[in-house]
Amino acid sequence: MPVIESQLDTHSDEYKNNRAAMLSVVEEFRAIENKVVEKSESQRAKFEKRGKMLPHDRLSRLLDPGSPYLSLMSLAGYMRHDDKDGTEAGGNSIAGIGYVSGVRCMVVASNSAIKGGTISPAGLQKTLRLQAIAKENKLPVISLSESGGANLNHAAEVFVEAARAFANQARMSALGLPQITVLHGNGTAGGAYQPGLSDYIVVVRNQAKMFLAGPPLLKAATGEIADDESLGGAEMHATVSGTAEYMAENDADGVRIAREVLGMIPWNEQLEPQAPLQWQEPLYDAEELLGVVPSETKKPYDVREIIARIADGSEFLDFKNELDAGTVCGWIKIQGYPVGVIGNNAPITAHGANKAAQFIQLCDQTNRPLLFLHNTTGFMVGTEAERAGIIKHGSKLIQAVANARTHKISMVIGGSYGAGNYAMCGRGLDPRFIFAWPNSRVAVMGGQQAGTVLRIVAEDKQRAMGLEPDPKVLDLIQQTTAAKLDAQSTALFGTAHLWDDGIIDPRDTRKVLSMVLDMCREADRRPLNSNSFGVARF
Repeated sequence: MPVIESQLDTHSDEYKNNRAAMLSVVEEFRAIENKVVEKSESQRAKFEKRGKMLPHDRLSRLLDPGSPYLSLMSLAGYMRHDDKDGTEAGGNSIAGIGYVSGVRCMVVASNSAIKGGTISPAGLQKTLRLQAIAKENKLPVISLSESGGANLNHAAEVFVEAARAFANQARMSALGLPQITVLHGNGTAGGAYQPGLSDYIVVVRNQAKMFLAGPPLLKAATGEIADDESLGGAEMHATVSGTAEYMAENDADGVRIAREVLGMIPWNEQLEPQAPLQWQEPLYDAEELLGVVPSETKKPYDVREIIARIADGSEFLDFKNELDAGTVCGWIKIQGYPVGVIGNNAPITAHGANKAAQFIQLCDQTNRPLLFLHNTTGFMVGTEAERAGIIKHGSKLIQAVANARTHKISMVIGGSYGAGNYAMCGRGLDPRFIFAWPNSRVAVMGGQQAGTVLRIVAEDKQRAMGLEPDPKVLDLIQQTTAAKLDAQSTALFGTAHLWDDGIIDPRDTRKVLSMVLDMCREADRRPLNSNSFGVARF
């Protein structure tokens, strides 16, 4: 295949400025992640006094040493609800995809070092998304649970929708996806159903407590007086109620048992062996991805410079480039996996929409995964665009994106504005995975454009009422609108609202893509032994 010849000058001042700007936003989101870890770490003495491990340590002990790990939604809920300074980002859970006893699985740890691991609205949204990923990619789930249940300050936003998480657990069990929970501490009310709906429960002696109503509520509701241990302690559930399958002596022992349980399931044995894929590394260093995207958001660049640094051998076969150069379509391989790529060098025109829609159908026909590299101001507007049928052709593109059966992966590397976000398979079009670079922006339009639009609308309204427009009022409308939209379009705002599955360092793009492509391939090959109702305890 043709090889991309990079035009990037890595010695230029422009490149150096772009690199510095990108490193700045990388360091910003990493610093926030570290603040969450530091807040958890501040509770170490308290946990150790109780004979417990911190949630991060539990997760580290669970994962196979040195194995690949993909963190998911680490900043969900950032500066939302009760998070005033960013230290409570993550939805009070630590989650990702990693390897346990050689099995790739979803791992989730309640971050009980922060607010007792209580579930915020963002935490619930994160849980539902994690379950969707596990279900779609046929991943076993291991939960290291210790949660005070719903955050009562936001109970009305959590209670009704929380039922979906339990329904998902039941349906995943019926699909044949094993779920293992280690209960390290409290599991009350809804927090008891999470382990209860798992296929295997490990309880930690003298730590785990699982009941529908704790002693205070029990006394208030019925007048009965009972202590934690007799009401719902680990030993009672392991020896009397039969709710738990295994009892561990401490946190580390509980993690060990979970690893052994998963290791005894013949999960990988169900897959037929496949010949290993062969590939060449890109000709250009991934480090250079830091300086590709201009620090000035309005400045154009060629998306092929990014493709050259993620594609095997930097090879790229263009599709219909002569028809419309603004929408870039073509074929590459990533660690041997064939992929169709769609990227943006300009707004999406009628020709560009037609070209991309046809390209999507070709990939769907041959079951090639689609990779969308977002950097679009949206669809072209104006008299000429309307006469060319931009609505008609743009609708066809969105239809193609929505209905394509092949795997769709999105990477938001720049702006993703307006209906261009839909055409490039944004969150609302249900990509298999969607990640964001820390410089990226997602919004209905740019802040400046939004401010100008509302200024014109307000001015026209005042004139229609027979009033003379007040420039100061119009300036205020324009400035406040622009500031609001700009603040609500950042990568941090988007990831806080779960518009993506996490912000990544641009240098990790190829690594992340190869991991999720391998997951998609394995899910396609994996048989599941489904039944009607899942596994129940009798």
